[in-house]
Amino acid sequence: MVHDSPDNPDNAGARKPVHVTAPDAPPQGTEMAPPDLDPASSGGDDEDDARLPDILEENGAVGEGPLATGHEAIERAVRLAPTSPGVYRMLNANADVLYVGKAKNVKKRLSSYARQSAPLPARILRMIAATVTVEIVSTNTETEALLLEANLIKQLRPRFNVQLRDDKSFPYILITGDHWAPQILKHRGAQTRPGRYFGPFASAGAVNRTITALQRAFLIRSCTDSFFESRTRPCLLYQIRRCAGPCTREIDFPGYTTLVREATDFLSGKSHAVKQELAGEMEKAASELEFERAALYRDRLAALSAIQSQQGINPRTVEEADVFAIHQEGGFSCVEVFFFRTGQNWGNRAYFPRAEKTFTPEEVLGSFLAQFYDDKPPPRNILLSHEIEESELLANALSIKAGHKVEVAAPKRGEKKELVTHALTNAREALGRKLADTATQSRLLDAMAATLNLPHPPKRIEVYDNSHIQGTNAVGAMIVAGPDGFVKNQYRKFNIKSEGITPGDDFAMMREVLERRFKRLINPPEDAGTKAKDDDFPQWPDLVIIDGGRGQLNAVREIFANLGLNQVSLMSVAKGPDRDAGRETLFMPEREAIKLEPRDPVLYFIQRLRDEAHRFVIGSHRKLRKKDIREAGLQEIPGIGPSRKRALLHHFGTLKEIERASIADLGKVPGVSAESARRIFEYFHPQPG
Repeated sequence: MVHDSPDNPDNAGARKPVHVTAPDAPPQGTEMAPPDLDPASSGGDDEDDARLPDILEENGAVGEGPLATGHEAIERAVRLAPTSPGVYRMLNANADVLYVGKAKNVKKRLSSYARQSAPLPARILRMIAATVTVEIVSTNTETEALLLEANLIKQLRPRFNVQLRDDKSFPYILITGDHWAPQILKHRGAQTRPGRYFGPFASAGAVNRTITALQRAFLIRSCTDSFFESRTRPCLLYQIRRCAGPCTREIDFPGYTTLVREATDFLSGKSHAVKQELAGEMEKAASELEFERAALYRDRLAALSAIQSQQGINPRTVEEADVFAIHQEGGFSCVEVFFFRTGQNWGNRAYFPRAEKTFTPEEVLGSFLAQFYDDKPPPRNILLSHEIEESELLANALSIKAGHKVEVAAPKRGEKKELVTHALTNAREALGRKLADTATQSRLLDAMAATLNLPHPPKRIEVYDNSHIQGTNAVGAMIVAGPDGFVKNQYRKFNIKSEGITPGDDFAMMREVLERRFKRLINPPEDAGTKAKDDDFPQWPDLVIIDGGRGQLNAVREIFANLGLNQVSLMSVAKGPDRDAGRETLFMPEREAIKLEPRDPVLYFIQRLRDEAHRFVIGSHRKLRKKDIREAGLQEIPGIGPSRKRALLHHFGTLKEIERASIADLGKVPGVSAESARRIFEYFHPQPG
């Protein structure tokens, strides 16, 4: 196996990379979508091939131009390249990685690029034209090369590779194993805590719904260990029959262990046996005239049926598999992934990988799969809608990674084929929705450019907002939108650090946020070039929107003038009278105030941008406050001393439960008056300024 460090992928259990540089750096080639194919196996686009001489001339890639220089760099690499397996990287004059590829014989593969007489697709020629350096990392096997290639593509995001975008982590269900009364909870990240993990689930919502139903079915606790240990009487979950109450010994150890075993069996695929056992217990209780106990078993059976009904399609013959189906339309690709574990459907998720439009579904899917399993445990079966060229190599690599045999196949008949067909239908529908949303967003950006008299439709919009409570826990936030909607991986929050800021000074806070943001753009950190980036999405905004009126706008103009920025359009959005939506006023430099009709789509779009910024900054602010509250305790609330603090904690158990409580619930605590309850509630649920 290849073990590579994110900071230094060259030290991936392989030899030191070879660097080969051309004598003169060529100018940058035309921006284009990335190929993820080796030239020997990729079929060129007919239209591009017909226009090949024109394309090369347009890019200056003729004669002694960049194409010749790129060929020279690759030829130098060929002379030093090994004949063994490995991974190669092509870099441009700025040391940006253009392309990451693998080969069973690196020397032979690079030679196919260097042959100037060989007919190559236009996209490959454009990549060669921009290449000035080739780096090579040798590996022991072609399988190691495949794993390393996938890791580097995800880390470096080369613009000439198919890229798996929005690859968020998946949630799991964890039944803990480090306590006598195991807890059931949602888990993300490294699986370091002792216990049984079940997943992946496609979304947090699917996990939460399943956990809620499992609590009703098996009465397993979901509270934290500290809450569990502090209880002197059962909590509300016991009263509503979602917990067996092991904290106060409402159930003994053997009884609770049985519940945990049943839950584990159900999640392990033995759902039929568990339901039969519960049905038998229900009938037994009814025959003994213990109708209350029979009703409890009835409710547990109903909860299990609810889980399975929510899951939709549940295969009969497939215990463990991931199903991948790809659909292409309009130059875009959608890969729909379904997760089946223990014979149950645990959800699906759609991906829209970045790929050049001339790639076939098989080519996109093959590259997608290697990246997808770079940080996930593969199941025993991977079912595909299309045959991929390196299915056997991928299966071997994933088998090594997983420690068990993994099969990769495109089924032709039977239930497995039905699962793939179902996934393909979902991929087609998801891509249709994506294309419709993209078209709508494009029209909105065009209309915004016309309404605001912008030089062109904005490709990147940044919206800024601040939040604080009387100057405390001040935080600023930036949200980003573009042609594909909100770009959440570009969101940023800024904890206000300046000590000289007067509490509540919104102008000073905005100045700090903008200066920190744009100084970093003007002078990027030295390691910025090594971080993954999406070359399709610009880092500089076309339009900056702030919350406020003419005064806030003029303050931002002054900040930008001091930074030497004049290429970014500015706009401020002032709330209408009584903060009514639809009556906002827009302010732009050197222009009269703009009032749009309440039903104008552009105004609605601007409201969505502002509301998203407000939502994000409020969430960031509340997280910061909760952290301070946990550190400071309840003593920070005026009028809440040690006695009332003890009473609150004794009644609710944890600070989290106190945060959740309503004013009425707080008023039921001995020693807490109606005024104190209101004060406590407002402390946890403030109205930010």
